[in-house]
Amino acid sequence: MSTSSSASAVLPSTTTPHASLAGGFHHVALRLNNWDAALAFYRDVLGFREHVAWSRPNGLRCVLLDIGGNCRLEVFEDPAAQPIPSADATGPLLHLALHAVDVDEAVARVRAAGYPVTRGPEDVTIKSTNGIGPVPVRLAFFDGPAGEVWELFKSDRA
Repeated sequence: MSTSSSASAVLPSTTTPHASLAGGFHHVALRLNNWDAALAFYRDVLGFREHVAWSRPNGLRCVLLDIGGNCRLEVFEDPAAQPIPSADATGPLLHLALHAVDVDEAVARVRAAGYPVTRGPEDVTIKSTNGIGPVPVRLAFFDGPAGEVWELFKSDRA
């Protein structure tokens, strides 16, 4: 899946600039014990493109995948890696979210690849508390190859 400017988040014109130390979100890194299946999923199902690939001194593989929007997913091969605990766990990471060009098409591809879709696709409205007004969203959730929870998110206002 690729991103397009029409599916990107749009900040309201009233947003006040802030002094962020970051120039944007660069990447998230995952350690996986099922390298071939995971790479096939990220590349062939989600459409991520290989940006940089390398091997560590122990011979285990690594890759930085371009997911669109100048963001990356870094994947480390690790035969000892354990799946990420379910979203019902109490850890700090809930899910990873992607700007979706077409939530329904992406869900169909995820299902066809045999990965569980745990919610959606559905339309929801975020009832903002900061004056931006109601924010319509089309979304879905699915589990990835390391047990990570992904959200497909489409909105012109969030």
